[in-house]
Amino acid sequence: MPDLFDLFLRWWKQILSLIIATLIITIVIVFLMPKQYLATATALPASTYATDKTLVFGQNLQSVYSALGSPDDLDIILGTARLDTVFIAVAERLNLVAQYKINNNDTASIQKAAAILKKRTRVIKSDYGELKVKVWDHNRNLAADMANAIMEKLQQIHQDVQTSNNVTILSKLDNEYAEKKVDYQKLLDSLQHTNNVAVVDLLNSQKTSSLQQIQEYEKLLSQYKLMVDSKPQALIVIERAKPPLKADKPRPIQTIIAAAILSLFFALLAALVLERRRMVKA
Repeated sequence: MPDLFDLFLRWWKQILSLIIATLIITIVIVFLMPKQYLATATALPASTYATDKTLVFGQNLQSVYSALGSPDDLDIILGTARLDTVFIAVAERLNLVAQYKINNNDTASIQKAAAILKKRTRVIKSDYGELKVKVWDHNRNLAADMANAIMEKLQQIHQDVQTSNNVTILSKLDNEYAEKKVDYQKLLDSLQHTNNVAVVDLLNSQKTSSLQQIQEYEKLLSQYKLMVDSKPQALIVIERAKPPLKADKPRPIQTIIAAAILSLFFALLAALVLERRRMVKA
């Protein structure tokens, strides 16, 4: 295998020509590419204890549990962030069909706008346990608006799911509470129409038990009503996305340096192949 220094001396003109040509092409492409601005919205998970009635109304809650959740609480939100539903809703809200200049007569125009937005978006969990929504766009203001809209949509979806679950439970409790009151009233009526001592004692025992159950249901109803009214959040936004001051892509200096290194590598590889062929022919 020839020495690289000797190889370079023999083929320096070709190597240098390839590097220069690559750099010229890279510079032209880099400066012709439209700029893309990166906007980032950041949130922390709200504590799941805030959505659990049994924990919210537990004793000494404030001294035991934090108002913030753990990074693991973000996993389900990351899964939701992959759904087309999120991006379609944001595309409709911000009229991205017009922003992306998609034919409005196309029946799939909103899906196409959502697909473009999804391609330009990354929703990640940072090393510090934060949820970050990153959006790239040619318009710096629109990039910030889209990042904030996606974050708000994720928050709304999970808040609505929990609230809907609490409403369903509240409705079932309300029906059961009404049944318990009817049963209690039947016990009172039976007590008024019997003189049998043994039956009276049994009915009194049942009445006491039924009254305790009614009181428990009243407590549960008040707790779930509070949960429904308060609508606990799933995410706590700590930094809304702002219009970036400078473009994130392309990065001219890094791109040109990378192109120079790669072109040098391939030029040396090509020179090595040509040198080996020359030696074989000789």
